[in-house]
Amino acid sequence: MKPAARLRRSSDIKSVRASGRALRRETFTARAARSDEDAPRLAVIAPRTVGTAVTRNRARRRVREAFRRAFASAADGKSIDLVITVRPDAAKAQFPAIEADVRSALAELGR
Repeated sequence: MKPAARLRRSSDIKSVRASGRALRRETFTARAARSDEDAPRLAVIAPRTVGTAVTRNRARRRVREAFRRAFASAADGKSIDLVITVRPDAAKAQFPAIEADVRSALAELGR
């Protein structure tokens, strides 16, 4: 995912966490809020409960890649800000299971 498509400022992340709609899946918890930006933006957070640093980074990369693929296949121009908190199950889950969670979350958000 290119850097412009990520939420990086803590004020943006706090705003989404405060006003966003919550969705819970097996591999992650998401907060979503509509945005004025041109493209969807994403922040992926992995708390220490997920595992060691290596495990957290791997889980974060896998979830980010699943969202990147879902956004690439979506043809609509809706923009949304997402803050994703990785759950410990993401470290053990197969990648197709993560992709299925991403698709179901985006479908519930009306994308």
